[in-house]
Amino acid sequence: MKPPGQEEFEASSAHENVPEGELDNGPGPGPSPDDPSDIDCRELGVPKDPLLFIQLNELLGWPQALEWRETGRWVLFEEKLEVGAGRWSAPHVPTLALPSLKKLRSLLAEGLVLLDCPAQSLLELVEQVTRVESLSPELRGQLQALLLQRPQHHIQTTGNRPCWGSPHSRKASHSEEALLKEQHQNPLRQKLPPGAEAGVVLVGELGFLAQPLGAFVQLQDPVVLGPLTEVPLPSRFFCLLLGPPTLGRGYHEMGRAAAVLLSDPRFQWSVRRASNLHDLLAALDAFLEEATVLPPGRWDPTTRIPPPKCISSQHKRLSSQLREAKGLSAPHPAPAEDRHRHGPRVSSPELQRTGRLFGGFVQDVRRKASWYPSDFSDAMHPQCFSAVLYIYLATVTNAITFGGLLGDATDGAQGVLESFLGTAVAGAAFCLMAGQPLTILSSTGPVLVFERLLFSFSRDHRLDYLPFRLWVGIWVATFCLVLVATEASVLVRYFTRFTEEGFCALISLIFIYDAVGKMLNVTRAYPIQRPGSPAYGCLCQYPGPGGNESQWTRTRPKDRDDILSMVRKVLSDFSSVLAILLGCGLDAFLGLATPKLMVPREFKPTLPGRGWLVSPFGANPWWLSVAAALPALLLSILIFMDQQITAVILNRAEYRLRKGAGFHLDLFCVAVLMLLTSVLGLPWYVSATVISLAHMDSLRRESRACAPGQPPSFLGIREQRLTGLVVFILTGVSVFLAPVLKFIPMPVLYGIFLYMGVAALSSIQFMNRVQLLLMPPKYQPDLLLLRHVPLSRVHLFTAIQLVCLGLLWIIKSTPAAIIFPLMLLGLVGVRKALEWVFSPQELLWLDEQMPEKERSIPEKGLEPEYSFTGSDREDSEPMYQPKAPEINISVN
Repeated sequence: MKPPGQEEFEASSAHENVPEGELDNGPGPGPSPDDPSDIDCRELGVPKDPLLFIQLNELLGWPQALEWRETGRWVLFEEKLEVGAGRWSAPHVPTLALPSLKKLRSLLAEGLVLLDCPAQSLLELVEQVTRVESLSPELRGQLQALLLQRPQHHIQTTGNRPCWGSPHSRKASHSEEALLKEQHQNPLRQKLPPGAEAGVVLVGELGFLAQPLGAFVQLQDPVVLGPLTEVPLPSRFFCLLLGPPTLGRGYHEMGRAAAVLLSDPRFQWSVRRASNLHDLLAALDAFLEEATVLPPGRWDPTTRIPPPKCISSQHKRLSSQLREAKGLSAPHPAPAEDRHRHGPRVSSPELQRTGRLFGGFVQDVRRKASWYPSDFSDAMHPQCFSAVLYIYLATVTNAITFGGLLGDATDGAQGVLESFLGTAVAGAAFCLMAGQPLTILSSTGPVLVFERLLFSFSRDHRLDYLPFRLWVGIWVATFCLVLVATEASVLVRYFTRFTEEGFCALISLIFIYDAVGKMLNVTRAYPIQRPGSPAYGCLCQYPGPGGNESQWTRTRPKDRDDILSMVRKVLSDFSSVLAILLGCGLDAFLGLATPKLMVPREFKPTLPGRGWLVSPFGANPWWLSVAAALPALLLSILIFMDQQITAVILNRAEYRLRKGAGFHLDLFCVAVLMLLTSVLGLPWYVSATVISLAHMDSLRRESRACAPGQPPSFLGIREQRLTGLVVFILTGVSVFLAPVLKFIPMPVLYGIFLYMGVAALSSIQFMNRVQLLLMPPKYQPDLLLLRHVPLSRVHLFTAIQLVCLGLLWIIKSTPAAIIFPLMLLGLVGVRKALEWVFSPQELLWLDEQMPEKERSIPEKGLEPEYSFTGSDREDSEPMYQPKAPEINISVN
């Protein structure tokens, strides 16, 4: 039988009472922002209970030498003591036998229950517990002496040498202060948050007892019961289960059952507020009602169920009790989309129309102004340094790649230097003024296609390209300002997952296609020489017997654990940078003839004879300034779609951004920068989807210390302006760092492109459905999506997305690319037309409901079909991929 709540234990219950500044660098886990149970507790005025550490001490050695030995412990999951191996087992979901729970209930019903015990020490507690009529004074004395005996703990100080706290050897060699110091040095203590409490379960068999003895005690005030627990925590609960010898391990299993009960949040919540025995038994019965029974003969009882990767929240189990405590009626069932947290998006304040000119823009400025000082102070963290190096190399690679492509497309009218200068100026200005400074501005494939078409038109009609381009930029800036004034950014509510996935898949494929194409070009231009080739060779030689020696220094166990933990953290934060340095070092060590990074050495325009300011007319007729409005209209649609789709993806709720978005402010900044770059003859810039997602991924915050078996909790993104600002400043300074940057091989930078493209593409939910097309039904994952939508309908929806993606790719690669902006806008129309093909319930699971449909579909019509049954509760896999902690460049 699987106890309820263990597989869906609220991960954030181990993260309370930790200041926000210690979320990811303190000794204990940090709280999850906006945790549902915390919200419920705050709304109902009920204090949140502290985390409970439960320890099982078992009496062994009867009838010879009796001693208490710790045999199990629970923080979130169960850990068993493996005596033969001298270690604790891996954390696992505990399984119980129904008879043990029934026997425990009977023993508690007939035993001693103290729910408000005033004991202030272990001695007082033992006296209270043994004060029962069935015990004679002699037996009471023997039992008190036995309960006061020091237990034997297993403290894992190193990977190989455990530290045992035996009751005999400790008396001769250790003082009480030494034992207390040893308890404080327990590595498990570092994983428990401040305010945590303990619960102790004592079980065993005694021959001098004629009948079972059971006691359950809740202390009025938590008290540290000396060495009773391996971690010096104040104890809140004490459970004693003793009886005469029996066959099997009945009392051991009853002790495990009591410990599992105390580790369940709902049972613990009820017991903390219980006033009598009836309340205690009612909490146990409620536990049994939610327990899942595994049929005998269908599984191996010795199998340990590993903790789930995605732990669902328990706030729905607790909400009814919270409301009962406040005397509130139970709320109506939430609609299906609220249960999954993946349904129709509720319009955020940034997307509410004010009805005034520039009303949304003014609200964005006011909203972001209050966060502006913290946008710089929040960047004071080593992780930001790693993010700067990673995104800097990606941005430099992008600037060089698109600068070279732009130079080819414009016959040298613009080149790598303009790309560097434009990236630095536009990017730095955007990071200082934008509403979402985590966005990285860059040249993009769609904009490059439009630049190529615009130059071809100018060349075919013998027009002066840069002046014509200037007027196009002026009109684009004007159109974008009109969109800001009319609050057109609220239309991004119609950009559902269907539109976002199509656009993200296209951009990711462009990254992958360009990276693979560049690397293939490198293999042709710089072929690998076969052995014996006169061109160059590569000789790898192992060092001699004495040429490679490792020196090992023995450190203290605790210091070694801390050092290893710190090294793992550094390797995790700097993994991308270390991979780049490794590639550069390997290239230098082997002496390979690979193309290196080429950076302009002189600060002057690429086109000879022109200055940094573009003349508004040049050799073009005056009416061309008016005619430029037509291509500018198409480019404005492209800029709006490219910018706002990226903004919607970056500001999704699963990233847990605290400072809000700025859709109107971001579009205003892009419009101003379009005008500036057009006047200077620099490339046009817009939000780069893949690099921006990589930027956010490099700044994700996770809890450092986690309870055994608990996955790291995703805490959000480190929101600040400094990393992007430093990245773009370094990009501008890179013009003067040519002597250093020339040693970076271009294949290493292409690898960055390939990595970002593959990572972004693989995390799109659309790709999971593409895999279903090639996967036999019996091997398909058990997704809730497949439980409620027929597989043929899922395949039809995926096929439509593939056709749309193929059309976008074909149009982008042909002379018809001039209508590419309209095709992006057409994705919204295609999504609207799908409402004639799919039912509202199917679209709710496959995509998202469009705004007007959120009100037209009654909640009662959805609840019967999507209400959770016993087979698809929250412990099932979510409808889409888990949002945290696995958000690696997630774009869904």
